[in-house]
Amino acid sequence: MIKLFSSIPRALLAAFKLFAVLTGLFTLSYAHAKSEKPAKWHEADFVEAYCEGKVEHVLADKTRVDCLTATHAIEYDWGKKWAESLGQALFYSAMTGKKAGIVLIVNPRTKERYLKRLNKAILDNKLDVDVWTITNRKT
Repeated sequence: MIKLFSSIPRALLAAFKLFAVLTGLFTLSYAHAKSEKPAKWHEADFVEAYCEGKVEHVLADKTRVDCLTATHAIEYDWGKKWAESLGQALFYSAMTGKKAGIVLIVNPRTKERYLKRLNKAILDNKLDVDVWTITNRKT
């Protein structure tokens, strides 16, 4: 019977086995990490992450203000829904007596297009609405 690796010291053989196991584990964990796609954020994720007031404040008519602070009733919405966000913010302001606020979640590529429309509607109608933007993110 032939002994495999009979001339290799046991300590060296053990080190080689440990190296092989660790290399395999690292390769598997790296491959798994690369294959995971970052989760797409929803509107509620942005509200949770950025609201510095009460999230989802329920009004008497059962509608919900995304974020109610000491000074603002704030609607969070996607850039392309700028007109809808304006209507909601004005309604929430009327129902709460707080200043209307809008946080537009925007893509850097289309940010200016939607902000220009929203700001024109606010300025031409002399509305008292504060507007902020958040860059849409995937993680």
